[in-house]
Amino acid sequence: MTLRELVTSLRHRLTPDYGEREAKAIIRLIFYSLKGWEGTDMIIHEGDEISEYIQEKIEEILERLARREPIQYILSSAYFYGMDLKVTPATLIPRPETEEMVDLIVKRYGGSKDLNVLDIGTGSGAIAIALSRNLPFSEVTALDFSEEALKVARENAATFKADIDFIHADIFTFLPEEKEYDIIVSNPPYIDESEKKDMERNVLDYEPHTALFVPDDNPLIFYSRIAEVAARGLKPGGALWFEINPRHAVDLVALLKRENFRDIELHKDLYGRERFLSATL
Repeated sequence: MTLRELVTSLRHRLTPDYGEREAKAIIRLIFYSLKGWEGTDMIIHEGDEISEYIQEKIEEILERLARREPIQYILSSAYFYGMDLKVTPATLIPRPETEEMVDLIVKRYGGSKDLNVLDIGTGSGAIAIALSRNLPFSEVTALDFSEEALKVARENAATFKADIDFIHADIFTFLPEEKEYDIIVSNPPYIDESEKKDMERNVLDYEPHTALFVPDDNPLIFYSRIAEVAARGLKPGGALWFEINPRHAVDLVALLKRENFRDIELHKDLYGRERFLSATL
């Protein structure tokens, strides 16, 4: 079977479940993972015969996709801010929205040097590594309560030569040094338990629930604690950045006002949703 024939077959098999656009993206990821081929390579090699070994590997991937397992976990890789990061079921899959928050921070602070940054709930290390690579001469610390996630984050940091200090700690007991950080950033769990019914199986069945969900009766539990940490750990004029659930934006602004934060701003994502918040101390 030639590459052209195989790709046509894969599109027919994947499109009913994923739609045409996502099916094409999955096919590109598969061949990049298995062969190192990008778009131009796919065109150059479209007449090549594909080995039985590669076809068998693709069948294994398709079987896992049929169980709605995320392609990022199958390939152990997720794209984020110009990097192919390792991901496992112990880590949340980085989202494009989170890239947008990193971009906002880099655009605002990219001209500053020697910033001291803390990433709370680092997971795969996506935010911490991206900021370390794009904020000049920054010192970045990344915290997570999961040893398995930190293992993945350390591997990613080593791959991209990012000098990051990783801390294994629970945010609810973690106590930073006073006035230590210029920026504290977090993408904490923020999806209400009641929202589960509207979510896809590939998220519910495979991604770590501890990184996703909060109780309906206390949806700001992580933000409240992180605000306390930031009130102690930020330098005067230091900035707090959050990725947020738009349905709780107003309540979160009120919470930060009570904690004496100022210059509180809501930032919209590419879909026009209030997805990020920044504030200064």
